[in-house]
Amino acid sequence: MLKNKVLLGAVLCLIASMSWGAMFPVAHEALKHIDPFYFSFIRYFVVGVLLAVILYFKEGKSAFRLEGRGLALTFFGSMAFVVYNMGVFLGQQKMGTAGTIIASIMEVLMPVITIVLLWVFARRKPNGTTLRNIAIAFVGALFVITRGDFTFFSMGNGQFLPLLSILIGVTGWVVYSLGGAQFKAWSTLRYSTLTCILGNGVAFLVVASGTAAGWLDVPSLETLSTIKYEMAFMSLLPGLVALLSWNKGLQLLSSTHGVLFINFVPITTFVIIAFQGYSINAFEIGGTLIIILALAHNTLSQGGSSSWMPRPIRTYARYSRFQLFKVMRSLTSKM
Repeated sequence: MLKNKVLLGAVLCLIASMSWGAMFPVAHEALKHIDPFYFSFIRYFVVGVLLAVILYFKEGKSAFRLEGRGLALTFFGSMAFVVYNMGVFLGQQKMGTAGTIIASIMEVLMPVITIVLLWVFARRKPNGTTLRNIAIAFVGALFVITRGDFTFFSMGNGQFLPLLSILIGVTGWVVYSLGGAQFKAWSTLRYSTLTCILGNGVAFLVVASGTAAGWLDVPSLETLSTIKYEMAFMSLLPGLVALLSWNKGLQLLSSTHGVLFINFVPITTFVIIAFQGYSINAFEIGGTLIIILALAHNTLSQGGSSSWMPRPIRTYARYSRFQLFKVMRSLTSKM
């Protein structure tokens, strides 16, 4: 029974992670035809309707009551469905194909951003092992972002602001995730639905204001028809299925073990863009490996049973530190 529970949890987390990994290459194609603001708003309008229908039939009309917490729900919803989606997709669009990889890598860095935010605002200082792994993951991110060319960060490069947009967006999703702790008495479905509806209400104000000011154009029916398959995928898999699969998978596995599956996000992204013809260099591959190894080592070193994991992963937990330094030495020798 326990093995079946663990297997189901692993499958659900894997489905979610691979859906999110596929999200960025698919979004890259869609963003050639539509701006990231209307793209995000329309996507989560669809998701919000679907979530509302599911919540109504599962928990009834009373689940839509805000219980005097509308302001908090709107704030956290805005962090996820305005700051995250619009910020990440704006940065990805401005950076082109490289932005697809960087957005995917930033997704993997969410646990690191969470630790930093808790350290700064909740005074929960991480231990020495965690700090070392954060530093190593940061080095890996630098390799991916710069592709080994550190002139990337010169202001004349034109990539710094899009990168900052992605970072702010990902931080918004971390804030949203942490906000769920304030609604422990609610089901995950209820929190997800109400924050999606209220957050997308703020997203509507953003696109409406941008349109009125002449900064944004309402997408035509022809444009929406052009991206109909991308929009359907983005709404159903990364938007709805991944959200519900991830939350259920974490319940079955525990967040400590489930978070390991977030490492499949960049792996899926790399596979897809490779098929699309993108030339991946050694720094992007090596940097991604550094991040994955650092996060996995940190997760597995925090204690708890890992007997449910395949032997290769348990073995890695003992020797990953040596692999980290080996990869880093290999990359620095190429600079």
